[in-house]
Amino acid sequence: MSNKKHEDIEMASTRESDAFAEKAPFLARSSSQPRSHKDAPLAGYFDKIDHSPGASIMAYCLSSISMTVVNKYVVSGSDWNLNFFYLAVQAIVCTAAILLSKQLGAFQNLSAFDPVKAKKWFPISLLLVGMIYTSTKALQFLSVPVYTIFKNLTIIVIAYGEVLWFGGSVTPMALLSFGLMVLSSIVAAWADIQAAIDGFGPHADSSAAISTLNAGYAWMGMNVFCTASYVLGMRKVIKKMNFKDYDTMFYNNLLTIPVLIVCSLLVEDWGTENLLKNFPEETRNHIFIGMVYSGLAAIFISYCSAWCIRVTSSTTYSMVGALNKLPIAVSGLIFFDAPITFGSVSAIILGFISGLVFTWSKVKQKVQNVLPVSQPTMSASAQSNRDANS
Repeated sequence: MSNKKHEDIEMASTRESDAFAEKAPFLARSSSQPRSHKDAPLAGYFDKIDHSPGASIMAYCLSSISMTVVNKYVVSGSDWNLNFFYLAVQAIVCTAAILLSKQLGAFQNLSAFDPVKAKKWFPISLLLVGMIYTSTKALQFLSVPVYTIFKNLTIIVIAYGEVLWFGGSVTPMALLSFGLMVLSSIVAAWADIQAAIDGFGPHADSSAAISTLNAGYAWMGMNVFCTASYVLGMRKVIKKMNFKDYDTMFYNNLLTIPVLIVCSLLVEDWGTENLLKNFPEETRNHIFIGMVYSGLAAIFISYCSAWCIRVTSSTTYSMVGALNKLPIAVSGLIFFDAPITFGSVSAIILGFISGLVFTWSKVKQKVQNVLPVSQPTMSASAQSNRDANS
């Protein structure tokens, strides 16, 4: 799924050697095929880019930022109410892209569909539906900076879920990062509410603006617990599944398609009048392009995640994920009508610092071979898939 999120929770700490072993069939370029002398300069140029840490980091950041911006654009229409349909289109596009890539030989390590594994994984896919639906609803009502800041709270819930159910542990530095995350969320909410009272934003009526924010906070709260349930539930199941690199993404998207379609048909209004409201003529083509891109973006983020880990390290990848929250939040200020105030900027900076502190706590504990928060063994593609839809 996109949601990546693709929104974003930077929680995976995949070991570099394992990551390289998984990503190599997908990313490595064959050197056994002879190249003509004419193609040598061009081949050398692309090979240089393929092994460039800077290029991989830039590609990962741009893909995740574009994913968040496109998601916000699609769901931010004043009359938008077809979230289940939107997520179904994402899943269909992503599944089709995965199958096509496998046929073209790109995803060589993608296993064939196994009905037994699908049956075992289906409950996890239901949790994923809850996570991505509440995520799009929260993004619909909240600004991108506030949404990005509040997503950090999921880290805290997952951390203590690990402590309760899997014997995980939380270090003092991780606790400090959690405190900063909570503080940044409080400051963001205060700044948002103050801006609404002062008449900033799309709603001139402050009571309507406050009502919209309250709806967004409610959906955000549900998303935090849905995301934690998905991650913790996946940790319990994924070790038994023996999934390879892109298997998680494939099963997640494939199994959620029927659920999302049924939910859309049962819950959402498919009348002509409502369809015209959701897809107004002046923006219809742009919305359709955004919906298709959001499905493909999950593949792009997966590729860039694997590329980044292969040419840098898992530690660098985690740090880039933490640093990437700042440009994602800033993109909301640039592309959308998010109020720029002292409070909103302070909240972004606090959220950015909290992500850095949490990532540094993981780095320190990794050196000591004791992680601050025990995490499920997951591939980069599974992580980026969850980021793209959050």
